[in-house]
Amino acid sequence: MPDRQKSFPKVPESKIVVKKRMRISLVWVIPVVAAVAGIWIAVTHILGRGPEITIMFKSADGLETRKTKVNYNGLDIGVLSTVRLSEDHKSMIATARLSPNAKDLLVKDTKFWVVRPRISGLNISGLSTLISGSYIGMQLGQSDERETSFVALETPPLTGDVPGRIFTLKTSELGSLDAGVPVFFRQLQAGQIVSYELDKGGEFLNIKIFVRAPYDQYVTPDTRFWQASGIDVSLTASGIHVKTESLMSILAGGVAFETPEESHLMPPAAAETAFNLFNDRTEAFKPPICNPHTYLLVFKQSVRGLTVGAPVEFYGITIGEVTKITPELDVKTMEGSVNVTICLDPKRYGVKFMDVPANEDPVAAHRKMNETLVSRGLRVQLNTGNLLTGSLLVSLVFTPDAPPVVLDWSQDPLQLPTVPDKLDSIEDSVAKLLKNLNQTVVGARGTIASADKLLDSANQLIEPNSVMSSELNNMIQQGSGAARALRILADYLERHPEALIRGKTGE
Repeated sequence: MPDRQKSFPKVPESKIVVKKRMRISLVWVIPVVAAVAGIWIAVTHILGRGPEITIMFKSADGLETRKTKVNYNGLDIGVLSTVRLSEDHKSMIATARLSPNAKDLLVKDTKFWVVRPRISGLNISGLSTLISGSYIGMQLGQSDERETSFVALETPPLTGDVPGRIFTLKTSELGSLDAGVPVFFRQLQAGQIVSYELDKGGEFLNIKIFVRAPYDQYVTPDTRFWQASGIDVSLTASGIHVKTESLMSILAGGVAFETPEESHLMPPAAAETAFNLFNDRTEAFKPPICNPHTYLLVFKQSVRGLTVGAPVEFYGITIGEVTKITPELDVKTMEGSVNVTICLDPKRYGVKFMDVPANEDPVAAHRKMNETLVSRGLRVQLNTGNLLTGSLLVSLVFTPDAPPVVLDWSQDPLQLPTVPDKLDSIEDSVAKLLKNLNQTVVGARGTIASADKLLDSANQLIEPNSVMSSELNNMIQQGSGAARALRILADYLERHPEALIRGKTGE
């Protein structure tokens, strides 16, 4: 009982303390971190993605989505993502995703093409794609303007990133030339033909050639280009000369160039400079006609073998060329002729019209010179230029016994007098001889006919039953009797010569 009355100490009164709760629970930390990481990865992926470009192809041959690579100098810098047909159904539009570091490579003149096995002339490329498959090739441009849409090339560019310059050659015939055909300088391969196309007017072809460094510095505005295809064989007084640039030029053709010695000090020609492409080196280095004079020649003979461009020679020296050949028929006389127009350079045969004194009229000097030459027998004739080919050329010759000719200066161009060539003269002489011989034969035939008539008449007179025959027989008999009497008289006188004095005796 006493324990029940024992008192206990007082215990302080407890108070409830309310703790502040966090607004974000630790449970959400992991999702938030995961979301932030995902956003960071997404942003990094987006920012790390390279540019997307579109390339237009004429054909999707060799292109495969997510397999075909975009390659630059052997390094893959992208992959083809999609390929679709264009709205006009004429081409294929491919989308490619490139690596970020390729962004600076995409300029306006960047070129793309499909690399596949190709054979062009002697140029063989893309053989590695037989194993690895086709890929999209890329060549850098020089422009500063950015671009993401491109049109693919049909054929790969032949120049690549090799330093050099591109020039244009103009020619009327392509011949054996093709893309990839080499360009030679002093028999060294200095470049190649890039492409060719027909001029807008359709008159000639434009051939693009690439001359790589350092050979491009030898191309000046006065450089001559010519076709070096095949073998050049020439026959001169020194013998037979055979020349070719290389075995490659024999098989596939080629172009060669050279600069005249007097033009070596000229500055190099600018890129895209246009040059004429000549047929051979002789034509390329033929001096141009200075102060040309045009004349008309009329031939009344065959001009087979004479062509436009044939030389005009004076004492064996070329002073001009044939520019036009046209036939002509006179309806009044029904006689045919051939009009040949020639272009001469007077300075090539020593006449310097550029040095005419100031007080003398060049036209009057030209007229005086022509009249003097013609009055001294200057004539024009056709000669054989090559016995093998039968080609003809025009020659200026002096014929002292030629009949006088008066030049008609009202004609434009002036007509120069012509004479037949030596072969035609021989043919005319032979023709005249044959004509005279024919007349002689005809006369002889008449004489023979008259003799035949005389013999027929004689035969009629001496026929056995004719009167003339009887009279002739009587005459012969009488002649025989007289001859017999004379023979008897001669025998008597031989025995009795005194009978000529005394007479015949009584015996």
